Amino acid sequence: MTSAVVFQIQSFLVYSLMVFGISKRKQRKIHVPTMIAVLTWDILLILQIELNRKAVEKAVKALVNPIILNVHVSLAVSSVVFYFLLIYTGKKLLAGDKNIRARHRLFGWTAFVLRTLTLITSFFAVAK
Repeated sequence: MTSAVVFQIQSFLVYSLMVFGISKRKQRKIHVPTMIAVLTWDILLILQIELNRKAVEKAVKALVNPIILNVHVSLAVSSVVFYFLLIYTGKKLLAGDKNIRARHRLFGWTAFVLRTLTLITSFFAVAK
């Protein structure tokens, strides 16, 4: 099994766990640890890809990369940015700041859409 297949399987599993975590958003005791696992695993997956494929080195060559690869990298980086926003707003929400709930929800759905598009574009970005 190639590393690309292993990464695709992990990506699908992360995405599936994300869908499960979102479905449990009203059950805090399930939602919070599930989403922490999702964010951690997804960031670790990016690190694995970097260590295995030198992804950052390829990504900085945006002018010579296929457009789909640039789109994929942009979506993946945007997802991670929203992950950090979710961590920040999630901590505030857990601390009792109910005013942050709408922003957390917006960041969450945005991160989900970005992660969905990242998963879809990954199939095209790794195709030879």
